[in-house]
Amino acid sequence: MKINRRGFMEKTVSLAASGLIAPSVLKASESFAKDDISLAQWALVDEIKAGKWKTLDFPRVAREDFGLNGIEFVNTLFEVPTESYLKQLKKNAEDQGVTMILIMVDAEGDGCMPTKEGRRQFDINHRKWIDAAQYLGCHAIRTNCRGPENVDKKEALKYATESYNMLLQYAVPAKIKVLIENHGGVSNDGDFMVSLMKSVNNPFFGTYPDWRKPAPDFDNYVYLQKTLPYAAGMSYRNQPTEELTAKMIKLCQDSGYHGWYGIESSGRDEIKKGKELLNKYLLGK
Repeated sequence: MKINRRGFMEKTVSLAASGLIAPSVLKASESFAKDDISLAQWALVDEIKAGKWKTLDFPRVAREDFGLNGIEFVNTLFEVPTESYLKQLKKNAEDQGVTMILIMVDAEGDGCMPTKEGRRQFDINHRKWIDAAQYLGCHAIRTNCRGPENVDKKEALKYATESYNMLLQYAVPAKIKVLIENHGGVSNDGDFMVSLMKSVNNPFFGTYPDWRKPAPDFDNYVYLQKTLPYAAGMSYRNQPTEELTAKMIKLCQDSGYHGWYGIESSGRDEIKKGKELLNKYLLGK
């Protein structure tokens, strides 16, 4: 089955033509013109926790140690995200010629909270990271949407739709996309994610597929297949075999996806392996 992003894009174009959305919103829905490789900060979280380097050093690490053009942050690894701190981080990235892509947001609540208070708090908690992403020049933040254990999917869809509609009221004027990574719960259900994307129906809202290894209860290839039409980034991980890695990359190419592939495979050796595989099968180097 070949996925095509065309239906999603045609709908956006139609809305723009009718004047229901602004041209700036339409621009946010467009794919990047090319593919490139970035480094997800979580891939080296053990080094950071061991005090070997800090987030301010991340642009240098990505450029000098791995020769990569982009970086993807984790909010819990920011030391003190004050204006002066973010200004220095921005300068460090500019000095290294590294693009800051997104901020992965953890520990700020879940996008599928069962109470109105919880959903409102999720909205409030994520706004500061939208501000930080905008200041740094990132294009998106990544959120979590698990829901309560054994939640009814119809109820979960209502909860998540309300949460993300609230947050997008803040994100859209800032031109920051709000993405969901499959980190368990309802976000692991590709059909649920498609339903949520259609329910919210906003070009600033999308998926950020995590290429976790396949498991008895999770087929990462099928998940990627279903969520690709809404993807605005890739959380790339080396697969158990090179053949499966190549197959997943080809799936992305066939779908029309273009953009960043953020390597999140753990440790320096796996990062270097991921870069080699992406160069081989994605960039043809």
